[in-house]
Formats: sequence, structure tokens, C-alpha cells
Amino acid sequence: MKRILSFGAIFLAASISFLVGAERSVAQGPAGVGAAAAQQDTAHSLNPIKWVKKDSKSSDAPANRADAEKKLTPILQSHGVLPADVTTTDACTSFATLDGCLAALHASHNLALDFRCLRGEVTGVHAGDTSGCKVADGDKARPLSKAIHDLKPEANAKQATKDAEQQAKSDLGAVGA
Repeated sequence: MKRILSFGAIFLAASISFLVGAERSVAQGPAGVGAAAAQQDTAHSLNPIKWVKKDSKSSDAPANRADAEKKLTPILQSHGVLPADVTTTDACTSFATLDGCLAALHASHNLALDFRCLRGEVTGVHAGDTSGCKVADGDKARPLSKAIHDLKPEANAKQATKDAEQQAKSDLGAVGA
């Protein structure tokens, strides 16, 4: 009788482990479902830097920015945004992005602000003669709308910034940058 009980206990334990194992395999799904996706996931790099897609037409890449600046100079000079003796490269040296520089150029032109003062406020770099400029925070860079408000409080700084950024985007589109 003891043999039958021990054999029954072993059989019961084996049956339970078989059922638990089968339940786990059902939860994982049949082989092949998702296998192709899993194989593709392992082909990707684990380096998060490689996850970021790089835009090959970025206007801030050195070669593209220089080309765009050369193309923009005559356009901006013809519209009166840049003086005839100043190039886009000269005006935009202290700006991190070309679109930020173009927006500042358009804002200074639209609101009759001194570009050197506006450039100093936006970039924090006060190059050249900025003695006539009122500087808010010394060497701290400020957003374009705050810089406009500081230099011309009566202007609608938010709308002027929006308009200038739209003009900058239009300029970059015109030269294919």
C-alpha cells in the first residue's frame, strides 16, 4: 500500500510540474510568433547615442551652415536686413544656430533695434561697441522675446518673436537649408 501511495505522489507531482510548465510555455506563445521581431531587436545597438536619428540636411552642420550663410547674404542685404558691408557669417558668429541668428536679424530690422544690442542680449556675447546698449544680465543669454522686451518694452515681444522666427524659417527654406 505504501508503494501505491508513493507512486501516486510521484505521479501527482510530475503531473503538476507538467501542467505548470505547459502553462508557462502557452504564456510565451508558440515558437515563431514574435521570433522575427525579437531577432530584429537584437540587431539594434545598445548604445543610446545611435538611437538618435541624424538629419543629413541640418543647417547647423559646418559645411551646410557656411553654404547657407553665403546664399543668405545677398538675400538679406537686398531686403535691408543686413547692411551692404556685413555678411551673414560676420553677423552670426556668436550664435549657436543659424535660425536663431536669422530670427534676431529680422526682429532687429522689424522693430528698428540695434542688432549688436539684440545679439548681445540673445547670445550673452557683447562683441564690438555695445556701450549704448542696456544690458539686463551681463553675460547671460536670454530668449529672443525677453531680449526684445528689455530693449523695446512697448513692442509686443511675443508676436515680434513669432514673426521673426517665421521669417527666418522662410529664409532657410528659400536657400534649401
